[in-house]
Amino acid sequence: MSFDVVIPTTGRDSLSSLLHALSDADGLRPGRVLVVDDRRDRSRPLPTGPGASIVRGPGRGPAAARNAGWRQSQAEWVSFLDDDVVPSEGWLRDLVGDLRRAGPRVAGSQGRVRVPLPHNRRATDWERNTAGLGDARWATADMAYRRAALAEVSGFDERFVRAYREDADLGLRLTARGWEVVRGERRVLHPVRPAGRWVSLRMQAGNADDVLMRALHGPAWRAAAGAPRGRLRRHLATTAAGAAGAALLAAGSRRTGRAALAGWLAGSAELAWARIAPGPRDRDEVLTMLVTSLAMPPVATWHWLRGHARARRLVPGRPGARPAVLLDRDGTLIDDVPYNGDPQRVRPLPGAREALDRLRAAGVPLAVVSNQSAVGRGLVSPDQLGAVNARVEELLGPLGPWLICPHAPDDGCDCRKPRPGLVLRAARRLGVRPEDCVLVGDIGADVEAARAAGARAVLVPTSRTREEEVAAAPATAPDLRGAVDLVLEAAA
Repeated sequence: MSFDVVIPTTGRDSLSSLLHALSDADGLRPGRVLVVDDRRDRSRPLPTGPGASIVRGPGRGPAAARNAGWRQSQAEWVSFLDDDVVPSEGWLRDLVGDLRRAGPRVAGSQGRVRVPLPHNRRATDWERNTAGLGDARWATADMAYRRAALAEVSGFDERFVRAYREDADLGLRLTARGWEVVRGERRVLHPVRPAGRWVSLRMQAGNADDVLMRALHGPAWRAAAGAPRGRLRRHLATTAAGAAGAALLAAGSRRTGRAALAGWLAGSAELAWARIAPGPRDRDEVLTMLVTSLAMPPVATWHWLRGHARARRLVPGRPGARPAVLLDRDGTLIDDVPYNGDPQRVRPLPGAREALDRLRAAGVPLAVVSNQSAVGRGLVSPDQLGAVNARVEELLGPLGPWLICPHAPDDGCDCRKPRPGLVLRAARRLGVRPEDCVLVGDIGADVEAARAAGARAVLVPTSRTREEEVAAAPATAPDLRGAVDLVLEAAA
């Protein structure tokens, strides 16, 4: 049993203490401790500690940072830690015990998180909010996942650019495939981070992610994920009452307008008291709760509306959704080196990383569909193929699931392009319809595979592309950047 530790970080000073604690802890050592530097501003030195390998993160939030980390690992298990947790003295030893007890269908083992609260006073609203991590299901503050399970579902969904819901989304996708996520015995402390007066308003951005969760997993997602319903319905009603009151007064309907504004005031007062009552009730806390409770309903409503607009754009199968993009490997992403089994010979094509980053930033699901008959011919081993593919992702970033046909041309399989098998399997893995997919490749077999599956295709010709293949292609582009332009323009 092997495991690595992945710690995404935005440069908090607590990172150094965490790394020293892992270095000093008793127990089996991780193969690697991978710190994903996800800062956008790297002008200051990164707080670090012994034994850490630094991975450059994409700067697009915790989901993308964790993907960048685990894809660098080759261990059986990947243990994720937040950069501000404090592991217990026996954390490493207990982690190993948790992983060894995990059955073959256990995808993840969740640690026990305790948020220390003050003993000499009641907890503030922000402290109570943070304390919810102790009961959260699938919280990645301390979560170990089997790497094979992560690979099966393509890791964390990078459409979630904030913390919290990306954890629940991954748990739902894994359990839907028959995996289990269990709670282990290891323990960490999660101190309450300092936060400003307006933190509760910033947290309302999560309402947009809740809309995305509903679009992806249906209306029952909260029950399945063990997520509390929250106060969104009350926020919407309070905001509607305030907006109606203002509009009615402006239209001259004073009595009805005043009644609506009374409803808005009552909703705001109820929210403020619900937050003040369990807290310390000191002057600063009461003032903060009063001011933010007036602003919270409209801020939550704004993010909820924004979330609906974003979900229509990002969720496949809905009107206006971004298509999924399926990518050929050799000649499309990297130089075509025949029968290559050496990762050191991988050379990305010019502009490939930039083009792929644009797709990832737009929330476009990706997959690779590639014929690799060198495996079936015995010229390249499956391990060599895996090492080459890992090098491609190391250089170009996460590419989603890899759908490979290892068969020789005469094997009669249904997956070798130009047959549709790889495209159909990729669509199923991404949870989209084949007609919502665009295959980008460099030869006619790529175009024909897309056509056979009912998908669209963009041909990026190279020196080995025949003239008749270019003439028969429904769309062509000079390079991968041009193909991405076509995909995004068509979805706009």
